Amino acid sequence: MSIVAPFIAFLLVGAFAAYHRLRLAYWAAITATLLVACWLVGANPIATAIAAIFVALIAVPLLIPAIRKPLITSPLLKFFRKVLPPLSQTERIALETGSVGFEGELFTGDPDWNKLLNYPKPQLTAEEQAFLDGPVEELCRMTNDWEITHVHADLPPELWDFIKKNKFFGMIIPKAYGGLGFSALAHHKVIQKIASVSSVVSSTVGVPNSLGPGELLNHYGTQEQKDYYLPRLASGQEVPCFGLTGPFAGSDATSIPDYGIVCKGDWNGANVLGVKLTFDKRYITLAPVASLIGLAFRMYDPDGLIGDTQDIGISLALLPRDTPGVEIGRRHFPLNSPFQNGPIHGREVFIPLSQLIGGVEMAGKGWNMLNECLAVGRSITLPSTASGGAKAGAVVTGAYARIRKQFGLSVGRFEGVEEALARIGGKAYAISALSQATAAAVDRGDVPSVPSAIAKYHCTTMSREVISDVMDVIGGKGIILGPRNFAGRSWQAAPIAITVEGANIMTRSLLIFGQGAILCHPWVMKEMKAAQNPDFKAGVEEFDRNLFGHIGFAISNAVRSFWFGLTGAKIGSAPGDDYTRRYFRKLDRYSANLALMADVSMLTLGGKLKFKESLSGRLGDVLSHIYMTSAMLKRYHDEGAPQADQPLLAWAFHDSVHKIELALSAALRNFPIRPVGWLMWALIFPWGRRAEAPGDRLGHRVAALLMAPNEARERLAHGVFLTPCANNPGGRIASYLATAIAAEPVERKFLKALKTKGIEALDYGAQLDEGVREGWITVEERKQLEELRAITLETITVDDFDVHELRAASYYDLPQHKRQPREAA
Repeated sequence: MSIVAPFIAFLLVGAFAAYHRLRLAYWAAITATLLVACWLVGANPIATAIAAIFVALIAVPLLIPAIRKPLITSPLLKFFRKVLPPLSQTERIALETGSVGFEGELFTGDPDWNKLLNYPKPQLTAEEQAFLDGPVEELCRMTNDWEITHVHADLPPELWDFIKKNKFFGMIIPKAYGGLGFSALAHHKVIQKIASVSSVVSSTVGVPNSLGPGELLNHYGTQEQKDYYLPRLASGQEVPCFGLTGPFAGSDATSIPDYGIVCKGDWNGANVLGVKLTFDKRYITLAPVASLIGLAFRMYDPDGLIGDTQDIGISLALLPRDTPGVEIGRRHFPLNSPFQNGPIHGREVFIPLSQLIGGVEMAGKGWNMLNECLAVGRSITLPSTASGGAKAGAVVTGAYARIRKQFGLSVGRFEGVEEALARIGGKAYAISALSQATAAAVDRGDVPSVPSAIAKYHCTTMSREVISDVMDVIGGKGIILGPRNFAGRSWQAAPIAITVEGANIMTRSLLIFGQGAILCHPWVMKEMKAAQNPDFKAGVEEFDRNLFGHIGFAISNAVRSFWFGLTGAKIGSAPGDDYTRRYFRKLDRYSANLALMADVSMLTLGGKLKFKESLSGRLGDVLSHIYMTSAMLKRYHDEGAPQADQPLLAWAFHDSVHKIELALSAALRNFPIRPVGWLMWALIFPWGRRAEAPGDRLGHRVAALLMAPNEARERLAHGVFLTPCANNPGGRIASYLATAIAAEPVERKFLKALKTKGIEALDYGAQLDEGVREGWITVEERKQLEELRAITLETITVDDFDVHELRAASYYDLPQHKRQPREAA
């Protein structure tokens, strides 16, 4: 024992120091003190001396700058400069324009959870709440989604007028310019509520408040541009669209072939300096009805009219619809969700330089501008749309599953349906928390490029999974389209959100971890900037400071990962209450795992990592689910930690944790350098994977919450349109739930009488008459059963049509030779 004692002391102090992230000098001092103590109590002198030599070999060269910088830092900096992967223009701009909020803590391996919990609770102002309760509620009442999607393929004129009159297009425009000046949270709440009744209306309202002329002008426009255009946009006098995507430039927007040549031309009767544009855009929302077009193009100045640079770069401009040469024609038809969308074309369209967004000073900075605005748009519009649909789907489907009966039992009581209801409720809770968290980040002043990608990908993906389960539960009610169908259009529209503003496959495999590993990591960006410093001596100083901080950080996360794996993250201090403290400990573990995997992946794979999209996607899943569960815990505590919500939180949390471990497992099993993967497995999963998917008992509790009135169900439903009006079939079904539950005891009594008392009548009304005559039910109970029968019939009834009602009349009015759609690019 006297021989191994010094080495045990050496290892234990090292592990302790690494776990608690003590400075190297403290580690050396504590280790030296313990070794002296070992020697004094009789440890083997030779073993003690060898351990002391190890300490000296580590501490002396690392603690003395005169030794460390020339012998260690300088050679490593030279090597790092050689292996540093080159960044494309797209990647460089994306990294430069994003900011880091709480997601940066998740890469530390030791997140400051109190920072998260101390963020102010997101709250609406009285004015914003009044807008939700007034104009938004009225807009939802006016919305008839069946007529919009089937009859008109557009919003009716009265909806367009109402939206413009009440400044729905001006939510993000400051009050000084006639807009509403709402917070990102209010923007989120408005889109969420509208989306719960119609995705077409939510898209129509959302796009002008997302990426487009309004947001771009607000951030980057000249004062003259703001003064002229923002009031017109806020009032609806101008309807905007933005042309970015083209046939040959989808996700890689920096490669757009659309171009503009600086030249002189005629504008409003004068010969001025401007740009002659040639462009071909498609998938442009609101283009068919837009009066003002925002356009992204590559700007060239071959004659040096505005400077010495010929290829100026991506630039943004404003084109009035009536600009000569602009062609806005026919519409695209997006999956039976006919929001206004179509192509824009133009050849040699001349505009003056004053139409460049931000003026000549912002020429060539378009991609930077777009990245910041894309991050904000992805944070709100699409996640909020997903949240509205998922929350409404959960509440209405829960009511349907209670009212609809088969084999004398509510279909929601069958375990197979319970599983689907649990997924619906748990994912709706997660989507709601995640979408609100990213809106709150925008209100804190962040430009959340990584959280926006997380929210866009996971909210839209989970929403598609929710509507898939909704369709399974409601069966024929969902597949027969008509005014009574509350889910069919959502099912058809689900892939649209998956595709737009960055396809989800690309977002997962390239953006989330690709940006997060550099932008959010506490050391990597600093090291990259040091390596790019043209002054080598200054670079050494900067690189030295960051490199050894990074090394200690990596060692700490290796130790923390192993310790958390050994103990199951059940030991240690954590914030929260008695219920959530264990959840925060688990997230500490996965944060350490993520930080360790990020460092190992970047160290061993270098520039090849960005081509390992499967690995990047899996590590992105880990980051995403840690961020998502953080948002859930924040929401839970913001709402006063209600005990009734615990099943929803638990289901969503355990679902995410299970997916985190699956993603880590897949990343390790498929790690390109196999021995490294084996070593990481030993550190991260010393006992193997332990997290399990939510169990049946928990799923039963979640399903039960959706199928009965309770405070958790009300909180989940908060912010969606459930008013039981003529145009809202989902709201009507949800309103029937309490009545149906109240009648269930009477129904059970009557069904028992049918089986045991020998009722002879076959017609339901006659059976009720006989039941009253024989005294098996009272007159009041008969009324209850009649009402139950009526609301059940209304709940399950689907629509039918005459043949001519289903035909596209305008299409069949055309001559045969004109019925073929024009080929799209």
